[in-house]
Amino acid sequence: MTNIAFIGLGIMGNPMAVHLATAGHAVAGFDRSPERAAALIEAGGRAATSLADAVKGADVICVMVPDSPDVEQVLNADDGVFQLAETGTLIIDFSSIRPDVTQQLAEQARALGFRMLDAPVSGGEAGAKNAALSIMVGGEADDFAIAKPLFDAIGKTVVHVGPSGSGQTVKAANQLIVAANIQAVAEAVIFLEAYGVDTKAALEVLGGGLAGSAVLNQKKENMLSRSFQPGFRIDLHHKDMGIVTAAAREAGVAVPLGALVAQLVASARANGDGGLDHSALLRGVERLSGKATA
Repeated sequence: MTNIAFIGLGIMGNPMAVHLATAGHAVAGFDRSPERAAALIEAGGRAATSLADAVKGADVICVMVPDSPDVEQVLNADDGVFQLAETGTLIIDFSSIRPDVTQQLAEQARALGFRMLDAPVSGGEAGAKNAALSIMVGGEADDFAIAKPLFDAIGKTVVHVGPSGSGQTVKAANQLIVAANIQAVAEAVIFLEAYGVDTKAALEVLGGGLAGSAVLNQKKENMLSRSFQPGFRIDLHHKDMGIVTAAAREAGVAVPLGALVAQLVASARANGDGGLDHSALLRGVERLSGKATA
């Protein structure tokens, strides 16, 4: 049994913390919205009353918050993890943030006597609930080996991809591929509907060929039913596409499709769709096609 502090119990963090508790670990969860801890309590974990309460006595501190400034606040604030946790504690950041920020925080953690892994995840809400996440991990190999049983409790594909920051770089590439795929599926749906095709049947056969993908399988029902309850919000994908384009510019590589999709995601957000699931990029295709959005 490992004593785990889990910071951030949102759409992704909540089921992840629950799986860790179900696996037999002692999990103290903390979130700014205390009611989010209900499922963790039911699974045998506990709701921490503060960040200090969560990290007290923790062997591992997991962080799952929206963006780079949020991670910096959790770790670096006067009442943050770097000030409150015991030296030698392993910090696992499951958030999706900028690779350069991760590298800076990892260097700071090492200087203070902590160990740190960046371990962003892919798979959305369904992957989190089913413990089937893909986890791309950056950091020291020895720390990865120690954390592997925890990763196995929440993920299906767990890979150590290199030194600190590597996990975030791979996640940025993941988000580029996912956004481009969602956009392509959305355009295909609107195209098929314009010709009166049985769209559900069409997507079924497309899914069995080279056009098939996890995105098509997981997002087609959202698009067909125009139901965009968020599993992963457009707001967050907008943030991620900003990471992709900035990191590509810094590396001196061209991502022309990524830049275009980043603008389409930004347009969706500007049109008020930021709180919807990223499959709602379909609404942007409807707008461009002169069709009313549901």
